[in-house]
Amino acid sequence: MGSFISLAEAGAGQGLAHTPEQIGARRRGRPAGTTQAVTKEPVKLRLDADVLAALRASGDGWQTRINDMLRASLHLAGRI
Repeated sequence: MGSFISLAEAGAGQGLAHTPEQIGARRRGRPAGTTQAVTKEPVKLRLDADVLAALRASGDGWQTRINDMLRASLHLAGRI
C-alpha cells in the first residue's frame, strides 16, 4: 500500500497531494484507453426472481458472470 502523509507534510511540499483544482479536473468514468476492443450490447433480459436474486447475491460483477456462463454454455453446445 502507499504511505500516508500528514496535512503538515503535504502543506510543506513533502509527499504527493492533489489540490482541489486537480481533483475537480478529473473526468468521471473509465480512464482513457481502457475501452474493450469488442463492445457489449445492452439488452433487456427477463429472469426468474430466484435466479436473479442468487446472481445478485454473488456480489458485484454478476452481469459479467452471466455473460461468462452463457458463453461457456454456447461453447459446450458448439455454437461459438
